[in-house]
Amino acid sequence: MRVELPPEPVYFVNRDDERERALRAVTEWRSRSRPLVLAVSGAGGLGKTELAGLIARTLLDQHSFPDGALSVDLDDFRADGVLDPGDVLTQLLGSLDVAQEQVQRSYAARCRQYWNRTAGAKLVLLLDNARYASEVVPLLPASGDSVVIVTSHGPLHDLEAGAAVDLALAPLEERAATELLELIVRDHRMAADPEAVRAVVRLCDGLPAALHVAGRWVRTHRLRPLARVVSDLRAELDEKGVSGVEHVWDMAYEDLSSPAALLYRLLPHHPGETFTLHSATALSGLDPEACQDALEELDRAGLLDLRLLALTVAGQMRLPGPQRGHALRRSRRETSDGEVAEAQVRLVRWLVRQAQLADQYAAGRRLTVVSLLDPLPGVPDGPLEDPEAAEDAATRTARAERAARWLDEERHVLFACSRLAHARGMDTETVALSEPVWTHALDHPHQSEVAEVLRRAVDSAVRYGGNAGWLVRTRCQLARPLWESEELAAAQEQIDGAMSALELLGESERERKLAASAVEHRGMLKGARGEWSSALGDFAGARDLHRAIPNPYGVLLMTYRMGEASAKTGDLDTARLLLAEAHAGFVAQGRERLIGRSAFALAGVLHRLGRADDARELYEQSLGRAARRRSGFDAARVHDALAELNEGDGHLAEAEEHRVAARALRQRNGLI
Repeated sequence: MRVELPPEPVYFVNRDDERERALRAVTEWRSRSRPLVLAVSGAGGLGKTELAGLIARTLLDQHSFPDGALSVDLDDFRADGVLDPGDVLTQLLGSLDVAQEQVQRSYAARCRQYWNRTAGAKLVLLLDNARYASEVVPLLPASGDSVVIVTSHGPLHDLEAGAAVDLALAPLEERAATELLELIVRDHRMAADPEAVRAVVRLCDGLPAALHVAGRWVRTHRLRPLARVVSDLRAELDEKGVSGVEHVWDMAYEDLSSPAALLYRLLPHHPGETFTLHSATALSGLDPEACQDALEELDRAGLLDLRLLALTVAGQMRLPGPQRGHALRRSRRETSDGEVAEAQVRLVRWLVRQAQLADQYAAGRRLTVVSLLDPLPGVPDGPLEDPEAAEDAATRTARAERAARWLDEERHVLFACSRLAHARGMDTETVALSEPVWTHALDHPHQSEVAEVLRRAVDSAVRYGGNAGWLVRTRCQLARPLWESEELAAAQEQIDGAMSALELLGESERERKLAASAVEHRGMLKGARGEWSSALGDFAGARDLHRAIPNPYGVLLMTYRMGEASAKTGDLDTARLLLAEAHAGFVAQGRERLIGRSAFALAGVLHRLGRADDARELYEQSLGRAARRRSGFDAARVHDALAELNEGDGHLAEAEEHRVAARALRQRNGLI
């Protein structure tokens, strides 16, 4: 059973009434197709996320939810404050064991896929930081046996009036707030001076987040009488004239060292919602150890939570929304525009280099149009390691997979980095970012931000004006998501632009590869239109160009594409020869995905030619490789082919086993 819930809070008090109401609502809920929605709302700092997580864990303990519990922070999927529900659906489908390559392209189809996958499911879904009911509705499972817990700063009116159980949180009453403060501090001074304790509690205005920060403040000044701590705190807050939890955050900030304060002011200018130790180092200009110290100081001050640090490959952290806003206000008062611009330029260049390295490690060395950027002085590269430096195959594979996961986890930062680089006129960096985003999209297609990153790369290439290779590469890259979205006319416009730019290319090896790639993409667009005979001519022309360079991998890839195109046109004998040649070459080069796919394509041709035994052997090879790559899409179509093959040979029981296996794969991915 999959459980994707945040860690339980160390200290939590009260909220018994809300928890009781939630559990009673679950027990009494009766619906066949609509899940129960528990809407936890309230101002920032009231502990909504913690309460939602505790309710979810209680439900798992006391009720039957065999499909587990999923959790999504919607703020992680916002670009400039706008949520991409399609991207959220992609993550939820992945958590439900839907392979990335099987996620449907269009938003409407992805919704239907999600509803298919969750029909009849018994799961708990936690949606954190919703802003509008319209963000929640597409994410509701299609099952009355599921429970959805939503947190939001304000009420979601469209989910009221019977559509949801409203669990609005008020500030903690004084008794509960005092209990929480005593749990956080655990200091003899608390019992010795109850009046000072009451003063702290009142100062925090019942906000658990403020009580945590105040508790850390009290622990920090262990030699001072509590009355003095409170007096100093109140004096500072009265002087600032800011009310609510902002008082406490301001005081925590004022007590920071200079490096920690600088980092805190710069963090809200980091592209995307998350940052890492290494990216914070690049942003701040501090040396690595000083940045580590500063982050730990922010954690101790209650201005940062490091608990989730170890849950991702990249080691991501984030400032919660209210604290990010507080940091931004401090920045506007104390940090110059020039200081922010310098920090962002430094960070963009560091992020581009890391993305280039991750791209190279995940996909291998290949054609790119921007060379690897130089290291940033004083800032080390991230923790990724070069697979080619490993001595054994298992380590090489693990390093490549880690790099691919880094690209996936950091995609929103890279998307935001592209926006920032383009806005600051950093055309080289904008074009360079298109390559790792392109690699990520090949494994995780149909993300709406990808096309925008590639559009910005085209715009930067045009704006720069002095590099024909950029124009060719970026236009070809943009064409692919366009034709995959069936925007064929727009894709043709990009291919035409790329072909026009070919006339400006020179005769270097990279430029000759670009020319071959442009011809290949023109052929792929023709194939998307069903014009396979014409596509075959382009693939043959591209192969000739690769041979003349020479570029062995390009030759093999075009041989494979020619084989597929020949099969589409019905020339099976030619297709067999081409695909056999390509398959042998991919095996020699160790290209895992293409080994499996060329084996499948060749097996299909052999089967059509009446060579069932040879086809069976290749299908089995392809099935094994699909399983190792966890490619449900490839595995399902291989099972279908083996079912047809076995049925033709009279092995009806084996044929049915393969059909059942294919059906199970598609059901798991929500495709049927």
